[in-house]
Amino acid sequence: MATLILVRHGRSTANTSGVLAGRTPGVALDERGAAQAAALPGRLAGIPLAAVVSSPLQRCRETVAPLLDARPGLALHTEERISECDYGDWSGRKLAELADEPLMEVVQAHASAAAFPGGESMRGMQARAVDAVRDWNARIEAEHGEDAVYAMCSHGDIIKSLVADALGLHLDLFQRIHVDPCSVTVVRYTRLRPFLVRLGDTGDLAGLAPRETPGGAGTAEVGGGAGAP
Repeated sequence: MATLILVRHGRSTANTSGVLAGRTPGVALDERGAAQAAALPGRLAGIPLAAVVSSPLQRCRETVAPLLDARPGLALHTEERISECDYGDWSGRKLAELADEPLMEVVQAHASAAAFPGGESMRGMQARAVDAVRDWNARIEAEHGEDAVYAMCSHGDIIKSLVADALGLHLDLFQRIHVDPCSVTVVRYTRLRPFLVRLGDTGDLAGLAPRETPGGAGTAEVGGGAGAP
């Protein structure tokens, strides 16, 4: 089956301001995020892409724009099912403020039981994203062959949940996975099982430097975090 290159969107204005953007409209890439997006065509140079699939949100569309400009014949498809988690009433709030919410403990340790007020459950988020990938795998293979490679630009929690599915991990463990802004994660799907080929590859090691995390060092950043400073 197809090989999927998962790209998290570049660093956004919400990432740097410590806000859980969710599906809030108008959240764009910041200056660093735009530079990350501009570097993406070079990082993927030499890889024949059959298509690009993107979340409909602005920060994802801005991330793939340089790649599409560099490859004029490359098709872009928008996929609602890989849009950001619907955080409902949490959308637009500061992560530091949300750290005190009792639900945050559930999000961190028992994600399969977490449902955001006025939004969706994390279990539902993963299910729709996995369904989207399965459908696109079948479509890409049917149109371009079993060795085809395609890119999908989405969001931190979506990508982490897809990696958990590929590894056969329970959703309650997905907060142990981390992907930086504009990082590349690669999953090669086969008839019997997926293979995780790359995880959160940014092309450098700056993301390994210690940095302050809202809620403490052992806390996963809901939404994915801002990446290296």
